Amino acid sequence: MNQNSKPAIAAVDWGTTRLRVWLLDGKGAVLDERRGDEGLLTAQHKGFAPILDNHLASMGAAADLPVIVCGMAGARQGWVEAPYVDVPASLADILGAAVPVPGISRDVRIVPGLAQRKAGAPDVMRGEETQLAGVAAEIGSGSHLVCMPGTHCKWVSVDEGDVSGFGTWPTGEMFSVFAGHSILRHSLGEKPASVAPDSAVFRDWCREALTDGDIGARLFGIRAAGLLSGLGQAEAAAALSGLLIGAEIASATRRFGRRDTPVVLVGSGPLGALYAEALRLGGLSVRIADADKAVLSGLVAAARRNGMLVEG
Repeated sequence: MNQNSKPAIAAVDWGTTRLRVWLLDGKGAVLDERRGDEGLLTAQHKGFAPILDNHLASMGAAADLPVIVCGMAGARQGWVEAPYVDVPASLADILGAAVPVPGISRDVRIVPGLAQRKAGAPDVMRGEETQLAGVAAEIGSGSHLVCMPGTHCKWVSVDEGDVSGFGTWPTGEMFSVFAGHSILRHSLGEKPASVAPDSAVFRDWCREALTDGDIGARLFGIRAAGLLSGLGQAEAAAALSGLLIGAEIASATRRFGRRDTPVVLVGSGPLGALYAEALRLGGLSVRIADADKAVLSGLVAAARRNGMLVEG
């Protein structure tokens, strides 16, 4: 830990399988960081408080250091349920609705997720709302469309600082299901190859899906191309990725109709690069926001909104 500044608060991003813990000073700067595999699934058995306390103790944090948390710790099956905030809602109000954890010595509060109770398009998110708040300064005023890739990719419509609506596309999960539990598993192999954004196969199959978003008849074409024209396993993985991401983008842009403004892409690493390339192939302008920085910035904003961290 940086010994030149004293921790003022801890920030935690608690996912389903992983968690990240940061120690922050009074200005929100990172003093120390830890990452672990004790996500929701592990914490349900080992306990949320012991896991958090162990991480904080290992970083030399005081026993009374306050903590702001986002993610699955606030799910119904998590530590303490942080009820969903219904959209439309302002980002400031969402962050300000953090729920305190009762029965523990330190002040721990959990940021709520979002619920869309729209007939015909019910949806929920938990964790991504904090990333969204973290890019609020970059988004600025006006109307914007935000894409947040992941196992369940979120597309969010933001108007003048309010979340007006959102949608979930389980593209990452679909890739895993098709690759491991369908006829396509014979085409991709036991461990699908990683896909590069400059792959000609990825780009070609992505363009096909972007045209109309209808991939049902094209999916089996991956298998057929392997049998008839020698499409290899790495190429098959690129084809499947291109089809699924292209179809998602075609569907999302059709739903939200924001093709005249840049898409704010909150993504990092290889997956973010694939989405950036696919968005450009679809003729969309892209503004990149780093996902890791976004969630930390959102947690700092939530701590300030709840009076746990005084801006100085």
